[in-house]
Amino acid sequence: MAGSGEKKNNVVALSVAGFVVAMVGMAYAAVPLYKIFCQVTGYGGTTQVAKKNEGVVLGKTIVIRFDANVSKDMPWKFRPVQEKMVVKIGENRLAHYKAVNLTDKEVTGTATFNVTPLVAGSYFNKIACFCFTKQTLKPGETADMPVSFYVDPEIATDPETSMIREITLSYTFFPVKEDVQTVAGTIDKVQR
Repeated sequence: MAGSGEKKNNVVALSVAGFVVAMVGMAYAAVPLYKIFCQVTGYGGTTQVAKKNEGVVLGKTIVIRFDANVSKDMPWKFRPVQEKMVVKIGENRLAHYKAVNLTDKEVTGTATFNVTPLVAGSYFNKIACFCFTKQTLKPGETADMPVSFYVDPEIATDPETSMIREITLSYTFFPVKEDVQTVAGTIDKVQR
């Protein structure tokens, strides 16, 4: 009988260990899975990636506002070239941002993005964007960072979005992980 109890204990211990391993795996998978979910659905203001709009362009316009931020660990100056743009819904447009590396070292950054109101995310389509890849700036370098986009005409027929007159496209630049330690030492110099 003692062997049977010991066997049950081993089964319980293995089950608990398997559960812990599964939960750790789920924790690591949660961020990439959530990112994929947001990109597919537009949830949380995540914009859509698309090809150039060859379809309908409406006579109705919408205001696109542009916002730019950098994390406290990013020693760049980053700003939109234009604060806002009036666009026809469905029209392919190009906006520009500027970034300047304020250090004496090469710095690589990556941008996160979203749109507000959040419900407009699934209708805001990016064709090409600096945010799709890492950006590296040499010491003191200034770079033009364009984004090509259009607003899907279906925004005008969706009851949840048909009254939207303004969308804000916002970016925040962060140093890539391998640059964080290098950049941290130069931020103090930049802030002095």
